[in-house]
Amino acid sequence: MSHPLRALPRAGVPAWPSYRGPAQLVGTSAGGLVTVYVDPRLGQPALANARDLLAAADGVVAQNDAIFGIAGGPVAVIVFALGGATDGTGGADHGGCTFQSGGAIEVDASYGSSERVIALFEAELSECAMGGNLCGYSTGEALSRWCAMVVGHNALADFATAPTWAQDGMANWVDQTEQTDQDPDSIGCGMAFISWLLRQGQSLSQLARGMVALGDGGTLAELYAALTGAPAAEAWPRFTAAVQALPDGVRSDDPFGALATASAGVSGA
Repeated sequence: MSHPLRALPRAGVPAWPSYRGPAQLVGTSAGGLVTVYVDPRLGQPALANARDLLAAADGVVAQNDAIFGIAGGPVAVIVFALGGATDGTGGADHGGCTFQSGGAIEVDASYGSSERVIALFEAELSECAMGGNLCGYSTGEALSRWCAMVVGHNALADFATAPTWAQDGMANWVDQTEQTDQDPDSIGCGMAFISWLLRQGQSLSQLARGMVALGDGGTLAELYAALTGAPAAEAWPRFTAAVQALPDGVRSDDPFGALATASAGVSGA
């Protein structure tokens, strides 16, 4: 296995996945688990994002812990123009799939909209909480986006992939899992499927813990079976029938309107 050659980080500064510029320390959350940095070259708008993230960090950690049933570890996060963007569309990144390997998190600045920065942080924090499972797979990506949707109050609605999946012919990513987190069709299928399960009364915590237990090889059909006791073979036909019965089709990542209920079920949401 080969690894890219990277310069060693300065003393006390995390080794970020991609960021190589100056890192200004903004502070550590009162709970001691989240240390926030910012690219000082971006000035006050990014600093405001970083300060808002710091103020929200302990609440995000508490909600993430509640979803996954864990006590998370310490992380560091830097706010900068990821991909050159300063509106949140640059997304977020982390180096690994546990708190130990992925505890250095990068999030895009979003001038004037810190809720997007907070949601991006939760997307990466949730993947650290998966314990080395699901991260990098379509199932894990869908789950992390749902966590970000709930914790971040749907601030990343423009990242929606379920409409793309529907427009592309509704491929079956319920009975199989895509081994990438970059395919909008498989992610979109997962987003819509989670919306459907939540609408049937399952909680986001039940889904998250069930998916982590199934691991990388688990499918959404197996998750359905584990949660409902029904045969896994019923998942895809029942789900697609429900999608086809939607009066307005799939127009968002929550086509079954489960977000409010899911949010109410997460402590502190």
